[in-house]
Amino acid sequence: MLLNKLKTITGAIAIAALTTTSLSAQLKVPAPSPLQTVKQAFALSDITIEYSRPSAKGRVVYGDVVSFGKVWRTGANGATKITFGEDVKVEGTEVKAGTYALYSVPNKDSWELMLYKDLTLGGNVADYKKEDEVLRFTVKPTALTEKVETFEINVADITSTSANIELSWEKTRVAFKVTADIDSKIMKTIESTVVKDTRPYYQAASYYYENDKDLKLATEWIDKAIANNPKAYWVVLLKAKIQFKAKDLKGAAVTAEQAKVLATADQDDAYVKMADKIIADCKK
Repeated sequence: MLLNKLKTITGAIAIAALTTTSLSAQLKVPAPSPLQTVKQAFALSDITIEYSRPSAKGRVVYGDVVSFGKVWRTGANGATKITFGEDVKVEGTEVKAGTYALYSVPNKDSWELMLYKDLTLGGNVADYKKEDEVLRFTVKPTALTEKVETFEINVADITSTSANIELSWEKTRVAFKVTADIDSKIMKTIESTVVKDTRPYYQAASYYYENDKDLKLATEWIDKAIANNPKAYWVVLLKAKIQFKAKDLKGAAVTAEQAKVLATADQDDAYVKMADKIIADCKK
């Protein structure tokens, strides 16, 4: 009799434990500081940032929630991670491709930002080791007119070779510049492929045009690109742009007229307008 009671009690405890575990597994609530991943195409690769986003929730952030003069994980939960897909310069200093933790020391008038080797440290800043820093640099914060409730990291002001990483929270924004030297890589690729393959002629001519390189060579390449695809008005228009930049105004006007005819046939008003602008500029 006693044995049967013990079995019954044991069974009830087991069922209760299983039920509790099942309910816990099914219960999902929003994270107080949700994780976000930002992936931005940049230069010839990407910049990827993974971080957790705390909110102010009526609190004073800098000087209270985040202490001045002390190392901060620059976010919440685990380490804020930034990955550079290629070698870059951060505020003018070379940084190898790879993933780094982003730490900071906020102050009223200046911030120190650090790229850190140990990706597992997280918020355990008592164990922060300066010898594990890859880079430390100082930037000036700027005041925002509108309050940012939830901490945000953004990639802004993007060009082919530079971008700004912006950190915004409460009424403070901090930004640092990332640059990449891609010209030598692209030039090498053009030199090694354009002779062997007709496909990159348009891209090569476009790069030479955009970056003020040899316009005579760019004209040779764009002529080959047009020969491969004579109805591609965007290719024809690029030739007109190259001619205009080379001060061949008569040739540029004729080529722009050709591009306009092709674009009109395809009902592409944007290219018609661009062609008209070149024609008008040639007449000035």
